[in-house]
Amino acid sequence: MEKATGSPSPRPLGAPDRRAVRPSASPDQHSDSPPEHKERPSKSPRRRREGKRSQRRGVGHEQLLLEMERRRLPGQQEHAEASGSPCDAAESSPRRRAHFLHGPYPATHFGPKACILPNPTSVMHIQDPASQRLTWNKPPVNVLVIRKVRDESLVEPFKQLCSFLVEEKQMMVYVERRVADDASLSKDEAFGSIRNQLCTFREGYDDISDCIDLIICLGGDGTLLYASSLFQGSVPPVMAFHLGSLGFLTPFKFESYKIEVAKVFEGNAAITLRSRLKVKVVKDMLQTAEPPPPLQEHNGLLPHGHTNSEAGKVTLQLQVLNEVVVDRGPSSYLSNVDLYLDGRLITSVQGDGLIVSTPTGSTAYAAAAGASMIHPNVPAIMVTPICPHSLSFRPIVVPAGVELMITLSPDARNAAWVSFDGRRRQEIRHGDCIKITTSCYPVPSICCHDLVYDWFESLAQCLHWNVRKRQARLADISDSSDTES
Repeated sequence: MEKATGSPSPRPLGAPDRRAVRPSASPDQHSDSPPEHKERPSKSPRRRREGKRSQRRGVGHEQLLLEMERRRLPGQQEHAEASGSPCDAAESSPRRRAHFLHGPYPATHFGPKACILPNPTSVMHIQDPASQRLTWNKPPVNVLVIRKVRDESLVEPFKQLCSFLVEEKQMMVYVERRVADDASLSKDEAFGSIRNQLCTFREGYDDISDCIDLIICLGGDGTLLYASSLFQGSVPPVMAFHLGSLGFLTPFKFESYKIEVAKVFEGNAAITLRSRLKVKVVKDMLQTAEPPPPLQEHNGLLPHGHTNSEAGKVTLQLQVLNEVVVDRGPSSYLSNVDLYLDGRLITSVQGDGLIVSTPTGSTAYAAAAGASMIHPNVPAIMVTPICPHSLSFRPIVVPAGVELMITLSPDARNAAWVSFDGRRRQEIRHGDCIKITTSCYPVPSICCHDLVYDWFESLAQCLHWNVRKRQARLADISDSSDTES
């Protein structure tokens, strides 16, 4: 792979602020706290009880005010700090030039007697969506341009963008080798000087995860999904231009690409952190050999207790942006899979399959299967059945961070098939399992306006959400048939 020489090393991509909340100090530890006034004991027991309650309320309120004053940071923008979790340690490697500004929710006390104890692994906080902003520690140098292949209408926008990045912005541009070797580009002599300066790579052969500062996508939603698959760890900020068919994840218009790209290079852009799913496919090690006779049933299927994921072998591990789909494949029988949540059997799914999606994927296949649409900033995992053979099986939403496991039921008549964002489709047999949880590497998608306006604009423009003919108002309210005489 051709690489640029003399370019500075990338800087780490920032992670959300996860600093543990320290227990608040008592009021007598502060020198500026007002002295407590002792009340004179009263002869009435009722007045003595009221005096003690008011004294306790005063101490609790004073302690809460001191705690809020200690945490207040007026006008200061905090940089993300790494915590002790393995995910944060992986993200803190020196490789990115971008980081995100966050504002954790400081309230951890609930009344004078209740509080949340600090947890060394995770701290509960509520993220303000408006605080998700992109800034650059150093100006970006290496830009990855992803173009929708087999679309001749994108050749000219691709040449304009690459010429702008190389000649005007002096950027090192990375593209796929099959894109650079396109016949329409090789025949263009005017673009030959720019084409010779492009750095090329091949998917599956060259690793570019440590040298990209910004990703620019030209095409539809599939280009952003493809960009996510190229980075199985930390993902650079993604700027997507709408040049495809649907464009739900591509908020930028290419007509003003010079202005929009210049704004992103300056920083302070709104960011949507699109969560991904970490998926593991564990194959049964005993499939290659004949199972022993005690483990066989009369129909030749393995018993339910034989499914042991710890004894298997992880054959595939992926980061998925939209969804994981388990379906019945080419078989005419209904699929029958078991769904586990944190090791406990939740239900058996009998139907055409099951969809496990992120909030970003809730507007894709899950929406077609009848699931609710969830904003990408909501930390959750959606479980949606595909044509279930049950009138009461409704889609559910579980908290982000739980581990889902899907296995083939012991009495299933056929195998199942699984795909990840529509790719890498493979067969799942008895003894195999699929483990799914929330990934600690989200996709930072740059917003055109802000993360609230962009999402609802996509719902209205792409899916025609709540679009109907307006009802005409009544000319005279007295003419209504509902009016009582």
